[in-house]
Amino acid sequence: MGAQLIDGKATGEASDLAVAARVAAMKAAHRVTPALAVVLVGDDPASHVYVRNKVRRTTATGMDSREFRLPADTSQQALEDQVRALSSDPSVDGILVQLPLPAHLDANAVIACIDPDKDVDGLTETSAGRLVLGRPGLRPCTPAGCVVLAKAALGEIAGAHVVVIGRSILVGKPAALLFLEQNCTVTIAHSRSRDLPAICRSADILVPAVGRPQMVRGDWVADGATVIDVGINRVSAPDRGPDATRLVGDVAFDEVVGHAAHITPVPGGVGPMTIAMLLANTVEAAMMRRRIQH
Repeated sequence: MGAQLIDGKATGEASDLAVAARVAAMKAAHRVTPALAVVLVGDDPASHVYVRNKVRRTTATGMDSREFRLPADTSQQALEDQVRALSSDPSVDGILVQLPLPAHLDANAVIACIDPDKDVDGLTETSAGRLVLGRPGLRPCTPAGCVVLAKAALGEIAGAHVVVIGRSILVGKPAALLFLEQNCTVTIAHSRSRDLPAICRSADILVPAVGRPQMVRGDWVADGATVIDVGINRVSAPDRGPDATRLVGDVAFDEVVGHAAHITPVPGGVGPMTIAMLLANTVEAAMMRRRIQH
């Protein structure tokens, strides 16, 4: 059996086109241009790449993209003041604080300054509460992208057994809740789970999200399963040169493709969907804040 690749790039592009259509309709009917503000602190190269991609795709959909680049030595107070100012700005619909922040900054305190109605990354306590209670709100981008990719591969996923490896606030827990919203049966597995390979083999949909390179081996995956690999890890690639690196997921891809029916590649799988969901959330926030009906 050879697994079919789930193309996150193509699925993300389709989502961006749908977002662009919604933006155009808002401009025509309401003279509203949704605005996304991104706050970047410091000089982390990966963060700069992510922000550049987010800005490019935001602009391509017709939305207003605003960048706030702060030096690495920015104080906690200055950063919180910046986020509060954006929360109070009626022209801003979505706020994203790019993580990770420099070590001296308290990310949780910064996130708490975001207006939950502008929390397009779904990280505030209010957003988490709305998710748990099943109330309308902005959902975390990466977990939401996982659900979209699973449905792109399988269509109807109600009743499927989903195993999420990882219990983080950013991905694992919200992913489990979002799949539960789709009427899946969900198991959350983690480092203390007994016989983790056996748990994984029970999954119709396996979602590794632990940040451990190639942890999930081929014999952990049932024949015909769908694998949504959230991991993105940089490892050495001596075959490409003494200092070369490459990106791999939490799944040993070359082994798992012999068992799975569908699998996301790394890169090109979940990553592009994270930005797609960010843009979709920004439009949703703009509509909710202005009470515009779909």
